[in-house]
Amino acid sequence: MKTPGHDTFEGQILALLPSLRRYSRSLTRSDADGEDLLQDCVEKVFARRGQWRGLNLRGWVLTIMTNLYRNSYRQTGGAPFVELDSAEDIVSVDPAPDPLERSRLEDAVNSLSEENRSVLMLVVIEGYTYQEVATALDIPIGTVMSRLSRARQRIGERMKADNVITLRRPK
Repeated sequence: MKTPGHDTFEGQILALLPSLRRYSRSLTRSDADGEDLLQDCVEKVFARRGQWRGLNLRGWVLTIMTNLYRNSYRQTGGAPFVELDSAEDIVSVDPAPDPLERSRLEDAVNSLSEENRSVLMLVVIEGYTYQEVATALDIPIGTVMSRLSRARQRIGERMKADNVITLRRPK
């Protein structure tokens, strides 16, 4: 099977997949749900290919993914978390060099609201400009900046608060 060229629609979508995968996982907070969202998004992108006007493919695809996530979130009433006892058969991944630090950061990011988390992931992790994020999420650029600021502040507070060790006083 021949890989599509970078100048084709399919090739451009293929080049966006790693970025879309990270974004979908950040929205859903789950690898499996993120993969499902990614698949739904790519399916919808190809189904609506005729609606794309040739401008900012990345923003158009991000808008579709964000809307798919929001619609599914509304329909399900939020993503349910699996209880630890029912997840016995899930294989664990190799731990990071400092699993406690990674866990604290993940908890801090997951504590953010969906709006703040999506802006943070798009700007900080994916490297999109404020204008691109504003266009993709259909919000004013000032809202992007304030959500990003609140997200960074909240993560800083959570990381600082989790780094407190209570010491006993000697008698």
